[in-house]
Order: sequence, then C-alpha cells, then structure tokens
Amino acid sequence: MIIDIATLFPEMCGRVLDESIIGRARAAGKLTIDCHDIRAFTEDKHRRVDDSPYGGGMGMVMQPGPIYNCFRYLCRLRGVRPHVIYLSPKGRVFTQRRAGELANMNNLLLLCGHYEGVDQRILDEIVDEELSIGDYVLTGGELGALVVCDAVGRLCEGVLPDESCYTEESHQSGLLEYPHYTRPPVWMGRPVPEVLLSGHHKNIEGWRRREAVKITLRRRPDMLAQAQLDKSDIEYIDALKRAQPDREESGTT
Repeated sequence: MIIDIATLFPEMCGRVLDESIIGRARAAGKLTIDCHDIRAFTEDKHRRVDDSPYGGGMGMVMQPGPIYNCFRYLCRLRGVRPHVIYLSPKGRVFTQRRAGELANMNNLLLLCGHYEGVDQRILDEIVDEELSIGDYVLTGGELGALVVCDAVGRLCEGVLPDESCYTEESHQSGLLEYPHYTRPPVWMGRPVPEVLLSGHHKNIEGWRRREAVKITLRRRPDMLAQAQLDKSDIEYIDALKRAQPDREESGTT
C-alpha cells in the first residue's frame, strides 16, 4: 500500500511515522507512507498557500491551486489517481470498519487542512471522502492523518506478525477487547484470574469472550446491535442485565 500525505508540516508527520511498528514497516518496505509539503507546489515566490476568506471572517483559507498541483504531481508519480481523503471535523467518523476497507485499497492521499480549512472548490474537484477522528476540532489535519495511517497501516499485509494481532482486539469483531494480564501472578493483592493460569485453552477462550461481551455491554452497549453474537452471548447478556439492578442496589459497580 502507498499512502501520501499532503501537508504544510511534513517534518511533524515524518517524526511520528518513523517510530514504532509503522516506522519499522516503512523501513522494511512493507508499507510506503510519504509526506509532501504543499508549499513546494505554490507559484507564489513567498511560498504563500493561503489567503483571507471571501465574505470576511477570521482566519485564513488554504488556496486550491497549490493543493491541486500537489495532487497532479502525485497522480503522475504513482501512475494512478489515489483515493483522496480530507481530514475534517465535518467528515464521517473514522471507524475500525472503515480502516479495514481503506487497507484494501492500493493508493491513498490524505489531505491535511489548516487555518480555517481549504477552499471548497478543491474539495469538490478532487476529494473522494471526508473523515473525522472525533467530534472535536484540531488546529490542523495532521494528527487525524497520522491516526488514519496508523489504523490502516497496521492492517496491511506483513506489518504485524500475525493476523490474530488485530482480529481479536477492540472493534474488530464488534466488541470491545477482553482484559489482559502478565507477570507477576499477584500484584498489589490483585491476582490474575485463575482461568488464565490453567492452560485450558477452551476455557480461556470462553472467559475472554464473556469478558469482551460484559465490557461492551457496560461501556458501549450501542455496539451490541452490530456485533456478531451467538446464542450463548445473548444468554450471557440477558443474565448480566438481570443482575444489573442488584449491583445498583448494593452500590457496587
């Protein structure tokens, strides 16, 4: 997969992308993520890429010309038109499902806005979708682009050592992930659940599934409507719901 990032701050993005799992995948050639400075594509001798908004108002708006020049350059460089994503608080919320869908594409271009955003005409001309990483506003699209790179990149073939590294985690199956434990077996008087020390894989698998269902019910019950649940999951959820009033009455959580 090739991901290009069009940004005013390529060094900021590069420092993050050089680290950890994504950095190692890039170094090993498992994943290509390149950052491109939009200022390099302006025709203004002062490398200006923004101007005041028509109609008045605070802030500056990124001009369409430099962004379009960057887009055309990347189309020529890659030999294909990439799927263009604009990071915006107005976009649909980015999810694990969308990350999986994007991981099946070959070329992505992530456009990072700044200031008051970008000229609407460039969005109408080249952008295929707008994505938001949450219901809040950031100073620019770079952090959102890095989130998308990390979430999508780790799903690409060869980036993680095994598919199970992501198939069993939160949101992948529609449930939040079960708790994890490691050594020591007792810490601050808190023991590791006995089932995890039993070596009985079927029992461990059942415990993990029940814990995932329980955590999802308590923290994100809205997710259960879309989760892949079997009969035993549904029976367990019903039992947890019946027990809920007792916990509330006793004052426990």
